[in-house]
Amino acid sequence: MAGSTAGGQQGERTAFATHLRAAIATSGLSLDRIQARLRARGVVVSVTALSYWQSGKRQPERQSSLSAVRTLEEILDVPAGSLLGLLPPPRRRGGAGKRQAGGEPMTFPRETLQPLLDKVGAPDALERQHPLKLVGLHDLCEIAADGGQCAVTARAVFQAGADGQDRWLLVYTQDDPAAGAPDLHAVRNCRVGRAETDEAHGLIVAELIFDQPIDRGETHLIEYTLTNGGPPYPECRNTYYREFRRPVREYLLEVRFAPGTAPERCWQYARNGGTGSTRRPLKLDGGDGVHAVALDFGPGVFGIDWD
Repeated sequence: MAGSTAGGQQGERTAFATHLRAAIATSGLSLDRIQARLRARGVVVSVTALSYWQSGKRQPERQSSLSAVRTLEEILDVPAGSLLGLLPPPRRRGGAGKRQAGGEPMTFPRETLQPLLDKVGAPDALERQHPLKLVGLHDLCEIAADGGQCAVTARAVFQAGADGQDRWLLVYTQDDPAAGAPDLHAVRNCRVGRAETDEAHGLIVAELIFDQPIDRGETHLIEYTLTNGGPPYPECRNTYYREFRRPVREYLLEVRFAPGTAPERCWQYARNGGTGSTRRPLKLDGGDGVHAVALDFGPGVFGIDWD
């Protein structure tokens, strides 16, 4: 079934791209002129996005993009619904976004994750209580002009619950497995130790080894980045979130959009086993970004999504 489903999705993407490309060629309009006409109607779509749509590298999915296709049909003078009807129903958002374990890994498929844990020398990571406590975390997620994720920078502060703590285990997966695993770079106060990837699932498991061990009660700050190749950049389904298996004192999440591509609406959301789900709107700042803060949060999921 998986094979036939993938084939169907590819066929839908190819059909839309083929018809859009033909309509653009018939219109005689350049992508720059199409973008200008869209903007004159109050619709903001980058030239990069238009290029990806007609080449089949990407297809419109979020509501604002689907609305843009309706306007695009008018500009290209094709029958209403002729392009929109070639697109599949929007995928459900929020259930399969970025998954980084804030603590030990929680929701990754065990049959996929366990072989990687074995290879990095942490076969019991799913069961044991780690003596390092994550007390503070700051994520900066950068979204490219095509709506994909180009990079995540994380700053994390740990406190040792036992002497001699010298490493943290990172588990990360893409929302777009076809893009493969991202490149991991240690930025400050750590280095990458043993690392294994599962390209088929866009999954990476890696040790981040501290510059020096810390003893009980001491803290350590590290910084690392996960970067993707592009364009096109891996799809992120308009969401980014962290999953926390254990409570974290403070979590700051920033999402920064490429200039001129910030969405109209953003929300923060949280799913906590003890208090249920919450969701509230967020305001964009002057730098094409948005942020949300969680205090004394977890276990649970905390994130930002957007239209």
